[in-house]
Amino acid sequence: MPTNGQLYAHGTYFCATMAQIGTDIKYAKLLLEAGQLVGIPTETVYGLASNALDQDAVLEIFRVKDRPKFDPLIVHADSLQKIEPFVRHLPEAARVLADRFWPGPLTLLLPKSGAISDLVTAGLDTVAVRVPDHPLTLALLASLSFPLAAPSANPFGYISPTTAQHVENQLGAKIKYILDGGQSGVGIESTIVGFEHNQPVVYRLGGLALEEIEQAVGRVRVVAHSTSNPQAPGMLKSHYSPRKKLFIDDLAGVIATHGADQVGFLGFAQPSTKLPLANQMLLSASHDYGQAAKHLFEYLRTLDGAKVAVIFAELLPEKGLGRAINDRLRRAAA
Repeated sequence: MPTNGQLYAHGTYFCATMAQIGTDIKYAKLLLEAGQLVGIPTETVYGLASNALDQDAVLEIFRVKDRPKFDPLIVHADSLQKIEPFVRHLPEAARVLADRFWPGPLTLLLPKSGAISDLVTAGLDTVAVRVPDHPLTLALLASLSFPLAAPSANPFGYISPTTAQHVENQLGAKIKYILDGGQSGVGIESTIVGFEHNQPVVYRLGGLALEEIEQAVGRVRVVAHSTSNPQAPGMLKSHYSPRKKLFIDDLAGVIATHGADQVGFLGFAQPSTKLPLANQMLLSASHDYGQAAKHLFEYLRTLDGAKVAVIFAELLPEKGLGRAINDRLRRAAA
């Protein structure tokens, strides 16, 4: 039922001072065609979408997110066929990965064609492209005559949103509409794979595990993060951060400095015996890496709003999606 004075019409909750939240694809399409922004669900996190071919609309993404223009955006379409006009060359390994993992949490970094502006790519000669795996957004993309540029729908540098309400809480005063696709199933951003001399290179660890990529195309190289000149979206060293200070090293030192009752704990599967249980959240009691990834940003957000002064996060084993989770935690702590 509607709450907080909201009204209900045509499947949409709305309020004069908030973004509308609903499932009206036709309304989202009209807004995007008019050059406006829409929050969209994906299997990874929620995105803030605009017409990728409309420079004014793309500029609005940077303004609303307060995102630096040197950080490139990801272009979304509903098929590889619709993406091909925006790239100059598709390496064979890229086609193998697209055939196997699209729709899905994989972004390919490819040589861009002149159809995509330098604003979208931050002046780079490559463009990040993907086909998201969410039925609402796939239906929206299929209905449009243009692709969507869509970074995560959060203020730049903050925890990524995994529900429509997260988007509304953070950006609701700046956009008109958010498509509600439920909670994101993967919960962390897509893995980004580029190609150097036709060889695959992982530029960002994400929702597609390194092991799965290597099963498809053989050994790949993982590059270090950039601090000021990213080669792909989501490569900045400091990112995904809660407002409270996040630590990943020396729990005893953090407790000594702040006191045990002031430390929130984000663990993998086992609670800490050094902290009050009321201040702790576990990503997956069953040691399920997929479940841990799905909960990561939600639980960080919960601890950020809890009555603690700081947060301590436990790193996971460096395998499967544990690598991507640790990547987000290290950058949140940077």
